[in-house]
Amino acid sequence: MKVLHLSTHDTSGGAARATYRLHKGLQNIGLQSQMLVQEKHSSDETVIAPKMRLFQGIAKTKLTFEVLPLKFYTQKPKTTFYTQWLPDRVVSQIGKINPDIINLHWVSAAFMQIETFAKLKRPLVWTLHDMWGFTGGCHVTGECTRYKDSCGACPQLSSNNDNDLSRWVWQRKVKAWKKLNWTLISPSTWLASTAKSSSLFRDSRIEVIPHGLDTSSFRPVNQRIARELLNLPQDKKLIVFGAIEATSDRNKGFHLLLPALHKLSKSGYSNDWEVVIFGASRPDNPPDLGFKTHYLGHLYDDISLVSVYSAASVMLVPSLQESFGQTASESLACGTPVVAFNSTGLKDIVDHQENGYLAKPYEVEDFAKGIYWVLEDKDRLEKLGFYAREKAEREFTLELQARRYYSLFQEIIETKNHSLLPGYVDSKQPTVIGATR
Repeated sequence: MKVLHLSTHDTSGGAARATYRLHKGLQNIGLQSQMLVQEKHSSDETVIAPKMRLFQGIAKTKLTFEVLPLKFYTQKPKTTFYTQWLPDRVVSQIGKINPDIINLHWVSAAFMQIETFAKLKRPLVWTLHDMWGFTGGCHVTGECTRYKDSCGACPQLSSNNDNDLSRWVWQRKVKAWKKLNWTLISPSTWLASTAKSSSLFRDSRIEVIPHGLDTSSFRPVNQRIARELLNLPQDKKLIVFGAIEATSDRNKGFHLLLPALHKLSKSGYSNDWEVVIFGASRPDNPPDLGFKTHYLGHLYDDISLVSVYSAASVMLVPSLQESFGQTASESLACGTPVVAFNSTGLKDIVDHQENGYLAKPYEVEDFAKGIYWVLEDKDRLEKLGFYAREKAEREFTLELQARRYYSLFQEIIETKNHSLLPGYVDSKQPTVIGATR
């Protein structure tokens, strides 16, 4: 079986890293897997990207033109919003590769035009890494539910006009995708049900397959050695928080973490507990978190991530919305319990008071209570770490994810081949939400 993954990047960003892991997992079980990307960061020969400087330059220039429609929305807050209106070379590139099945991933940032999806002429699977697929352009909807209808009057554009840019993008998707017979994969039950409630995907088949990771790499290492490598104190309990743009991306919840830590600092633990932040550099005027704070900056490799998870006493993931939450699953794999809100994709990862704590959304006091509950009892902390690793080995291994995908790919290809036989009638139900276990 020849599988082709389409992704804007191969290893830069959470969605890209999840895609690349799946790509390697499929190779590990014997599939011929390749990636076609707009921008390549690895040296992997099975990742295909523009080689000629001309096409590399065009790819970067397209980003400048991609955002031009947004210039009309001068009050737009700082959020990710893509219209995907520019033409691309994807169809001709796929023709040269000739895969049996195409797995779409995060294909924003001017990589693929919305209208290209219907031109691929291969069995299609789309792994949803956020909410863009069923919205008028945003990737995280917040409290907005206009994707259930037809978007328009978009709060992320600060728009009151029903026929705004988000409505135009939504209409293009409806027109371009109405005849597509594809299968959608969600990494979490929350994202699957949210996608199913949308006007664009309510009639699509949606399966749930959690993101996997290499648990032989993401595993507990000696905490003392990990702290020594990162130059962190040995005699403190370390509270870790991290994500891409950890302190500046509102969706990552730093604005909720801050008051939670302030509450804890007044409980008499400010001399025994310290905070570690990765995914952000130390600002010129760092905020007072109530605890001594260590900034590790951006971490780009698995060894560094494993070290910081293993150095931690607890991992905090106070995100507002997560399609899955890879920092949480990575932390569990390293034997470190997680405190998160009982919402969105994180509910599939953290089991309340078994391998972490799920606080009431989005109550700062309960989040602070969760941190305290995890850290206050040494024996409990050890048990939480044991069950954290057990959960990762049971549900988030790369091999398990790869075999789930392979099983689905095989079914889709066989169904397509059977449909070409004379007299074939497809008796399957057209819409399914189910966890592929």
